[in-house]
Amino acid sequence: MLNSVPSRDDHSTPPPGRVRLSPDERRRQLLGIGLRKFVERPAMDLSLDEVATEAGVSRGLLFHYFPTKALFHEAVVAAAGRRVLRTVRPDPDASGEEAIRQLAERFIAQIVRRHDFYLALVYGQSGPLADLDDPGATATSLRSGIAEHVCRALPATDPRVAHAWVAYVEDRALQLPPGSELHALTTHCVTALRALSRIS
Repeated sequence: MLNSVPSRDDHSTPPPGRVRLSPDERRRQLLGIGLRKFVERPAMDLSLDEVATEAGVSRGLLFHYFPTKALFHEAVVAAAGRRVLRTVRPDPDASGEEAIRQLAERFIAQIVRRHDFYLALVYGQSGPLADLDDPGATATSLRSGIAEHVCRALPATDPRVAHAWVAYVEDRALQLPPGSELHALTTHCVTALRALSRIS
């Protein structure tokens, strides 16, 4: 019976709290933990020790995937930006005003429901989506990505108009009082894009 008990030198299974993952899975896990902590504090204040502990890995292994603290922070911010863009994009089969309505609805909902996360992303961080010397560049880059969705849905739209409209939608959503009806703001923003397009 004693032989059935693994010895202390048996490394065939991971130690408690640590799960063996493929390199891609481990990288995604570490970024996921970073994203969850993202809304709690500025990215540059994220504790790598906390991230490593939650993942059940050593700090050294974390640095294997992200060689410097700055690179980890940049990867978290980039992942956050990609998440927003995936969340707000219209359905693949939507086009024209239907796509614009979906885009406006999803963008507004993202801002309203994850208000602190959005503010942290576009106004409180830096990373690949931003020029490190320009803290506002993350917002500009994210708006540009959403504006591209507008131009794909309505190819005749001037890119400058699309970018201005995205900034307008963002501003209205950030100022929306808690508990407000999102449908009315969505309709207003779709109408606003028509008006902007006419006067451009």
